[in-house]
Amino acid sequence: MNKIVDLQAFREKALEQRSFTPWQKRFGESYGTHTRLSDLSDKTLFSLAQPGESSSTAFYEIIMGALDLGAAAKFYYLANDEQMRVVDIHLFLADHVRFEMMRRLGWLTRLPCQDTSLIEMIQRFEAVKQQSKLHPPELNDSHPDYESYHQQARGDQEVFIRRMLRDAIEAFKKQLGE
Repeated sequence: MNKIVDLQAFREKALEQRSFTPWQKRFGESYGTHTRLSDLSDKTLFSLAQPGESSSTAFYEIIMGALDLGAAAKFYYLANDEQMRVVDIHLFLADHVRFEMMRRLGWLTRLPCQDTSLIEMIQRFEAVKQQSKLHPPELNDSHPDYESYHQQARGDQEVFIRRMLRDAIEAFKKQLGE
């Protein structure tokens, strides 16, 4: 008897394994192709929000897996244009991880990619990045710095939020009890 193979399901499972197997080992959690930033645990989010080699490697793992570029350890063997692409996506994801952290703190009300899976953020990077520019994160009106934020020009509001990232990491660390 012939077995019918669902090609789409097979491809999705292969993508999931390439993209998330390193994260499952690293963070001890399960992820899938539909995992969004809001689905990550606080501990994983905090780990990814930290600047440094450990978080960079974690981002390279998922990005290179999703783009079928090989293991993160092969990053330095990629062509320069592929390295730049991976770095650009890494920086984009790192920003959005930190925005999600700020959302969990109650500092932000709307995130540009809150309904977008991590895989989609990677595979459709240029389109998602453009959409994010049209709908930047917004500071919650209950935040103590809201008046200063609100007085900024639209383009400067995102810069204002980015300046809060270091404080957000510290506040999130306290919230986690670390």
